[in-house]
Amino acid sequence: MAQLSLATVLAESARRRPAHPAIVCGDERVTYAELWAQTRGYAAALAERGVRPGDHVALMAANVPDFPRAYYAILSLGAVVVPIHLLLTAEEVAFVLRDSHARALVHGGGDPATAVKAAELAGVPAVPLDPADPDSLVAAAARLAPRPGLVPTAPDDPAVVLYTSGTTGRPKGAVLTHFNLTMNATVNAFDDLGVRRDDVLLGCLPLFHSFGQTAAMNTAFRAAATLVLQPRFDPVQALELMVAHGVTAFLGVPTMYIALLDAARRGAPRPSLRLCVSGGASLPLSVLEEVAATFTTTVYEGYGLSETSPVATTNQPTFGARPGTVGCPIWGVDVEVARADREDHVELLPPGEIGEIVIRGHNVFAGYLGQPRATAEVLRDGWFRTGDLGMRDEAGFVTIVDRKKDLIIRGGFNVYPREVEEALLRHPAIGQVAVVGVPHPTHGEEVCAVVIPTAEVTADEIIEWAREHVGRHKYPRRVEFVDEFPLGPSMKVLKRELRWRFAQDRTP
Repeated sequence: MAQLSLATVLAESARRRPAHPAIVCGDERVTYAELWAQTRGYAAALAERGVRPGDHVALMAANVPDFPRAYYAILSLGAVVVPIHLLLTAEEVAFVLRDSHARALVHGGGDPATAVKAAELAGVPAVPLDPADPDSLVAAAARLAPRPGLVPTAPDDPAVVLYTSGTTGRPKGAVLTHFNLTMNATVNAFDDLGVRRDDVLLGCLPLFHSFGQTAAMNTAFRAAATLVLQPRFDPVQALELMVAHGVTAFLGVPTMYIALLDAARRGAPRPSLRLCVSGGASLPLSVLEEVAATFTTTVYEGYGLSETSPVATTNQPTFGARPGTVGCPIWGVDVEVARADREDHVELLPPGEIGEIVIRGHNVFAGYLGQPRATAEVLRDGWFRTGDLGMRDEAGFVTIVDRKKDLIIRGGFNVYPREVEEALLRHPAIGQVAVVGVPHPTHGEEVCAVVIPTAEVTADEIIEWAREHVGRHKYPRRVEFVDEFPLGPSMKVLKRELRWRFAQDRTP
């Protein structure tokens, strides 16, 4: 039987470049040999706690060296990693734990109270990464012999379950295989655009997110490059880290690029970068041009989703970079445009026509965990239906036009309106609510709740209440009151009209 483990990207680099720095974080500098030994120590500690091949283990950690240690330790045991967003509430984390049937929650670098409460709600053990805690994974690893190597897994075995919400409300677990993620990292590392073995990457994208996890961490380790971790993004510190450590590659979302430019204008260092990649949302052309001039670099915009590991297309030197597009498909992946009004099968459209972006290739996920119906809706005729509208030109360049879904992308993080609406409807003074995205100069989009109230309530009161009930990246920073919603023929709320109205009324 064929064997493949995503943990091999770390194990092989430790074998080939043992003395090369893998991670730099603050004063901590860890070589590949050290990181792999520490990872196997964590694996021994998890095995002592009963983790076995096929088990799901949740990981809720910040951008610190313990994230990759725990991540690859879980994978090396043949278990499945379930990364969890650090900004979720305890109730939201508990849902992920229950839905994924997680055996344990490994946590560190975030709010320990949230992790502990979530684990209690879900009825699973919380395993801290705090070295001062005698019950931590770190303490257990210190007294145990490291595991000798990897537990064999098949290429199509699940490796990671990334939770991604849908417009119908509850988050869904996208199951990504060892083959999916190893191939995505390999293409990112060795194709034309790729990260080189002597590159130094700044790791400020959250590692629990698919972009940071694959395009930064897994790709850096696949290439045996160096990853400089920044636990919390700060633009001035980011630029200082780039200069101090000779960073050559930066990957970020538009919000980060805007913040870096602002910091540079105010006198922060201006490093020269070999490679800049932007994803998560559209990067305004003016920002792209200023980044290129300020940091003496070329910015390559790309596109992908959690369900595509995530990278599907990117601007790349082979085909040239075309600002305003998300480039061409990566090696081994097909990206086409299909009729958006056909749900029963995929009917491809010729170049130049607008339709739904569909993807097939080594990067397409295995399906949604425990949700065969939802899986069947998006995997049709061998294609993954993204729900995004776009077009492809004769040369293969893809342009994203709009989203079929009402997804809001705030600062690079996905916010799904239905999920926020369900939480807001629990407020006693809210009768009806529609959540839409409105333009924002820094975050790309801002979350706006349009409310029909049933009692006296202020916008500030709703915002404060929402902060306690949904993740910090999700709650609306703007609330508008109306007497009625615009309705379509089927009595559905016409959110496009709300978006247009409140974008015109007041752009934040």
